[in-house]
Amino acid sequence: MDFEIAEEHRMLKDLVAHFVADELMPLEPAVLAREDAGQGLGIGEAERQRIDDVSKKLGLWGLDAPEDIGGADLPAVALVGVNEELGKTITPYTLPPDSPNLRMLMATVNERQKAAYLDPYVRGETVSAIAISEPGAGGDPAGMLTHAERDGDDWVINGRKIWISRAAEADFTILMAVTDKEKRARGGISAFLVDKGTPGFNVLRRIPMIGGAATFEIALEDCRVEGWKLLGTEGQGFAPMQLRLGTRRIQMASWSIGMAQRALDMIVEYAPQRVTFGQPLSDRQAIQWWIADAATRIHAARLMTYDCAWKLDQGRDVRVEISMIKAYATEMAYEVVDHAMQTFGAMGMTKELPLQQMSAKLRIMRIYEGPTEVHKWVVARNLLGGRR
Repeated sequence: MDFEIAEEHRMLKDLVAHFVADELMPLEPAVLAREDAGQGLGIGEAERQRIDDVSKKLGLWGLDAPEDIGGADLPAVALVGVNEELGKTITPYTLPPDSPNLRMLMATVNERQKAAYLDPYVRGETVSAIAISEPGAGGDPAGMLTHAERDGDDWVINGRKIWISRAAEADFTILMAVTDKEKRARGGISAFLVDKGTPGFNVLRRIPMIGGAATFEIALEDCRVEGWKLLGTEGQGFAPMQLRLGTRRIQMASWSIGMAQRALDMIVEYAPQRVTFGQPLSDRQAIQWWIADAATRIHAARLMTYDCAWKLDQGRDVRVEISMIKAYATEMAYEVVDHAMQTFGAMGMTKELPLQQMSAKLRIMRIYEGPTEVHKWVVARNLLGGRR
């Protein structure tokens, strides 16, 4: 059993680490100031263009996209290290294209859709969103009410979707809808490609989230989609959607490891310097135990995540492992960051340090792409079902 990361993957991780340290972390004070001023979490267009240019020159675009359309076709294990490094900064930046939607497109597009959607997406020319959750139903496919009905060669979609990132800016949205009301989640849900500006695709409102983030709610009112924009096979949208969700959850575990590692590094650097009641914080048993526990849990989460990614690359069924790492890593990182905030005292409560932003991001991550409790239920259900 080999626990060493391949040399080329380690070198890529190091390259991303330098990119984060040199290009993204210096922008954090401006990001924090922008969020504090109520302008949301983000960077300016000029800065984004500059960062795009740098990351593209470094060869960091299309890391897991197919080689025949300009990607590097890297395995999931390589992306764990990449996303761990990206998780260490609060500057919001995604290396084009966003992997989860990429993976879903790769698994489903036909030749026409490949040319119209996948190829420009890999080249970083378009932005995508995905619409799954609904008011009152969340992400439960059995409760999905948005439905699509055939009208000649087209589909007409009606319903509502919520908690959608980038809905207002996305060039296209991958939208899930019921196409067979009898089968529903068991062969009755399909995916559609809906372009920005399509009549009947209405962005209702921007929903402010904690930490300066935002999502959107949309309404579909007789939204007509051409027949060729059915993504994949009719009624079989659930399986590729799960592929997309699994990719995001491995990303989230990797981001969590990165955030926890940065928080731990901050504690280790600060604790010997801060003296209280005649002793440095590093001499306090509580701080020592926080450091030891954080290092142990980060190590465990990292090994679990690499194990899950390796199994995914082998073509194994990793649904249970994905639920394990999504729940464990996000909860672990949230506690490590909280201990870092406690270590820094009043300074840890300010918006001058990145800790509060990391805490807010992790708090959201404990909910989206499946709450911790749901993932624990998935693991337990699998184990109990196996015993029966």
